[in-house]
Amino acid sequence: MQTDSRAEFGKWRAYFWPIHSSELRKFLPMFFIFFLISLNYNLLRVFKDSMVITAPNAGAEVIPFIKVWAILPSAIILTYVFTRLANRFDREKVFYIMMSIFIAFFFLFAFLLYPNRDALHPHEFADRMEFLLPSGFKGLIAIFRNWTFTLFYIMSELWSTAIMSVLFFGFANEVTEVNEARRFYGLFMIGANIASILAGQASAFVLLFNSMLGIPYGKSKWEQSILFMCCVVILCGILCILLFRWLNMYGIRSKDPAKFVLDQKEKIKMSMRKNFSYLAGSKYLISIALIVVMYNVAINLVEVVWKNQIKAVYPDPSDFQAYMGNVTTAVGIVSTLASMFISGNIIRRFSWTTSAMIPVATMLITGACFFAFVVFQEASFISPLTALVGFVPTAFAMFLGTMQNVFARACKFTFFDATKEIAFIPLDPESKLKGKAAIDGVGSRIGKSGGSVIHQGLLLLFVSVSASAPYVAIIFLAIILIWLLSVLSLGKQFNQLVGRKPKSAQTEPLPS
Repeated sequence: MQTDSRAEFGKWRAYFWPIHSSELRKFLPMFFIFFLISLNYNLLRVFKDSMVITAPNAGAEVIPFIKVWAILPSAIILTYVFTRLANRFDREKVFYIMMSIFIAFFFLFAFLLYPNRDALHPHEFADRMEFLLPSGFKGLIAIFRNWTFTLFYIMSELWSTAIMSVLFFGFANEVTEVNEARRFYGLFMIGANIASILAGQASAFVLLFNSMLGIPYGKSKWEQSILFMCCVVILCGILCILLFRWLNMYGIRSKDPAKFVLDQKEKIKMSMRKNFSYLAGSKYLISIALIVVMYNVAINLVEVVWKNQIKAVYPDPSDFQAYMGNVTTAVGIVSTLASMFISGNIIRRFSWTTSAMIPVATMLITGACFFAFVVFQEASFISPLTALVGFVPTAFAMFLGTMQNVFARACKFTFFDATKEIAFIPLDPESKLKGKAAIDGVGSRIGKSGGSVIHQGLLLLFVSVSASAPYVAIIFLAIILIWLLSVLSLGKQFNQLVGRKPKSAQTEPLPS
């Protein structure tokens, strides 16, 4: 029989700490692992954008080309590697191997690739290609011109897919039940949001900190900050491995081993082809995949236009990084407050559909406001409006895009990720494992690449991001509609799967 968490823990404890003492051995290591993974994710997110957008002969136009021609193939390769490892090793060894791949790359980047970038980048060849090809290919050429930066961007993007989504939440969904997940995942998100605040402040502060220390690395404070960031990422990765080892030795093995689906005797064999065939045969998994793909298409459509506005205001990489660091801090603050006072309680007390609709509504409202201003910022009635608030049109467009990014990403880290992961939990072990590998391993990349394909096509037609913005706005609204319908469909299926009929969210809480 399901119980209200407020009756189980008391009013205030249910609000802030709905964890039993007996669960701490499992909860705390998972919390800190996710915190460290999130810290790396946010640091890499700030630096990867600054690195490729402000690189020589580059700009926001490079992002759509990277996500289609570099990240999507890399995600498919990484998913193939993961399935091969998962078939050969247990989940603990897979975690160590995957984490070690990323740690090794960031070590090589900091101490080999980045210091020798001038010798490694083919600028002369890229200059000849720019002369021969139309202007719309500038972003594609920049991928090859600054290929070590492109590789850094790829690995930074894949960190969120491989480590956060597939490895961590794949493991978490196996060792937690729906009742635990509703209490655990909200607190995990609070830890992730605190990590976002720390990452944002660290990325801004390190520019001053390194210049004070006079570190003998690189020729500028921007270059020195690269060393700091890579060292933090490496250290956090090593700590994750140590915590994961402790968790497997003392946090979950003390439980009944038959409870976990990846016991060696029951190990489920995976292949990429069979995973996607399995996905295609399940309406429930297709609904999850559509939600993931549509979210990533929508956020990508907005972010390319927004980052183009930032580049216009902050062309210097240090200034760009400092601004993105402040944005990351703002996302963390809003997400933390929402996690503490809003999201966790809504997820526990209201229907899955209600919780999953909040990111859709937020993306629609904030995105529509941003695109409306970008499209009409040259209109005569805009100048008096921006003068009234003390902004030039480009800076005000950047501000609106920042607000959109802050609230949309805050909803992702508080509502979207939690409801998506909870949707996997009622599935049988095979559906859970194969579906998650296909959806999180490649589905999210397909979403981002889908948005990038749209941008690429429009860039080839209209040359610049600004000129293509009106058409991006129309496609954005269509994507939001598909996302909305997918949430409604999955909500009905989720209610059936957990064995309850949908009732008024105000009169009956979800199972907790």
